[in-house]
Amino acid sequence: MYNILVVDDEMRIRSIIKKYAEFEGHSVTEAADGMEAVHFCRSANFDIIIMDIMMPELDGFSACREIRKISQTPIIMLSARGEEYDKINGFQLGIDDYVVKPFSPKELMLRIEAVMKRSSRAAVKEEKRENKVISLDGGKLQADITARIVYIDGERIDMSPKEYDLFFYMLENRNVAISREKFISDVWGYDFYGDVRTLDTHIKLLRKSLGRYSDMIVTLRGVGYRFEGK
Repeated sequence: MYNILVVDDEMRIRSIIKKYAEFEGHSVTEAADGMEAVHFCRSANFDIIIMDIMMPELDGFSACREIRKISQTPIIMLSARGEEYDKINGFQLGIDDYVVKPFSPKELMLRIEAVMKRSSRAAVKEEKRENKVISLDGGKLQADITARIVYIDGERIDMSPKEYDLFFYMLENRNVAISREKFISDVWGYDFYGDVRTLDTHIKLLRKSLGRYSDMIVTLRGVGYRFEGK
């Protein structure tokens, strides 16, 4: 079972999550604000973090930014707003999932399980992956899949963890039409509980990271995407 850090300034929300999590056999540590969450992460290890965005002292985005400096623990963000800006900001910081309030505690438990399974599969895949470098456009666009590094014109490009996953998946399946459902099942896992809009948001971020190579990602209306490159 998992050691979960629940971060929310509302005691009622923390209590509900704790009740359901402990019923599933997990252990829960509570933090009332982002500052307290960062402090806990500096002194203890957690399997996953459930964090609200709007909090006193230190908001969820700022806390996530600080936590990412010392840990890659999976993070699920909670928010009373479902605005695209919040989702993009969170995904750029490297969060793993995004849940809009009010939410179903049962669904949140399923999302926790899904994120943990994806994280576990990614770790196993990383250990087994052989050294592989893919070069496109005469070497101007280069991806070291093993090291998870992307270069454009010799300059290293920073991406979020999920952007790397999506980009490498596209590179290994370039010039192939891929449906949104297949993207979700292969990159997020069959037990992904989000929706296709999450994929579209990540594609938007990936295009931004790729700069002048963004048009290599072709949108197939009503189907999905295809990465064109040679």
